[in-house]
Amino acid sequence: MSDKMVNIALPKGRLGEKAYKIFEDAGFGCPSINEAGTRKLIFENQENGVRFFWVKPSDVAIYVERGAADIGIAGKDILLEYRPDVYELLDLKMGKCRMCVASKKDFRDSTDKTLRVATKFPRIASEFYQSKSRSIDIIKLNGSIELAPILGLSDVIVDIVETGTTLRENDLEVIETIVNISARLIANKAGTKFKREEINSIIREIEKRIQ
Repeated sequence: MSDKMVNIALPKGRLGEKAYKIFEDAGFGCPSINEAGTRKLIFENQENGVRFFWVKPSDVAIYVERGAADIGIAGKDILLEYRPDVYELLDLKMGKCRMCVASKKDFRDSTDKTLRVATKFPRIASEFYQSKSRSIDIIKLNGSIELAPILGLSDVIVDIVETGTTLRENDLEVIETIVNISARLIANKAGTKFKREEINSIIREIEKRIQ
């Protein structure tokens, strides 16, 4: 296998499929990735000098940080929460959503008591409330965050909001937007030195398609 092949980690799911389409349109496609029913994990195109693999979205940054991938696509939420030691190269302007604070519609915050915050993103939540000098109790959850305020487990939630439909259907509402989120192209720091020319050529072509 060529040392100059660029290894690319794509997040499984709709975002990864959209991201792959950008690479394909930019001239760095790999036809075997579109084969129906394939169970292959790695797809490469020697001619284009690229090797793709699908990974869990939250793992992309780990593969890139540790050098198993040279570049990858990760949500800004993952970068803010886990702070991987990678370069953030481009905002791909896709997978757009918001990191928000939400609560039941009748909730009124009282600074007399500690605010209970349920979230999958403890670092983002902690830093946000720290900036407001607000005392909080973080409740780390892995799924169905919306249940927490409904069942009285938390006062508010900090979570990603795309359309807001799930919140509305459960009588919750956004109180504040913490940060806007979108997909980013990230790179391994050593990879950008040893494969600078190859990575830069990919970046140049992708930039043309997202402007």
